[in-house]
Amino acid sequence: MKARKILSLVLSMVVAGAIFAGCGKTEEKKAANALESVKTQKKLRIGLEDTYPPLEFRDSKNELVGFDIDLSKEIAKKLGVEADFILTEFGGLTMALNAGKFDVGISAISITEKRAKEVDFSEPYVKGGQVIVVKKGTTDIKSVNDLKGKVVGTQLGTTGEEAAKKVEGIKEIKTYDKATQPFHDLEIGRLSAVVVDEFVGRYYLSKEKDKFEVAVVLDQEPIGIAFKKGEKELQEAVQKAVNELKADGTMSKLSEKWFGEDIYK
Repeated sequence: MKARKILSLVLSMVVAGAIFAGCGKTEEKKAANALESVKTQKKLRIGLEDTYPPLEFRDSKNELVGFDIDLSKEIAKKLGVEADFILTEFGGLTMALNAGKFDVGISAISITEKRAKEVDFSEPYVKGGQVIVVKKGTTDIKSVNDLKGKVVGTQLGTTGEEAAKKVEGIKEIKTYDKATQPFHDLEIGRLSAVVVDEFVGRYYLSKEKDKFEVAVVLDQEPIGIAFKKGEKELQEAVQKAVNELKADGTMSKLSEKWFGEDIYK
């Protein structure tokens, strides 16, 4: 009998332990939203590609700099954590975000209907657009229709690629992994034009004034911060931080630093 009682007591303890363990896991699961994870780890993991000047790129010392970099650090500061930058190819950014490789995507991500089905977005924090860049002195490209019969370059997976695909009559669209790569082929004559984000195009042109020029401004588009679907707590906290940074003039200072003017006036 004693043996049975002891066995019964042991089994009862095992069952009770399993129940309590299950409860603990349930409580842990309830607490495990993205914002609480960020707070616990004391870092905000930010996914981006580092070839999109002046928003995110490498300077002459190979340091990560740009408008989005400074903005990300200010947002992290508002949340009371450190900014941790995780590099990824732009074309796979939303997929990597949904796979949990980072908490947010801050990488000049244009808000489109297609992307909005994959991820959630903050309110637009800046407006970009697409431009057609040509070699200096080019006279046969003055409108979007002039791209007919031409070979055009753009970055893979961007709205620049989407804009180029909408143009009827283009002979060939060549895509590149990095935003700056097609400019080399434009310079040596492999491309007739490059379709690129306006901020990137104008920044690149400011460094290569004698080589390239903007021929056509195609459109304007809102740029936002991307979140994994359903992470409302983190989205609201980040949006609050951005709103405060706008109100206190921080984003105006960053705009003047990287764009040469205050776009928030």
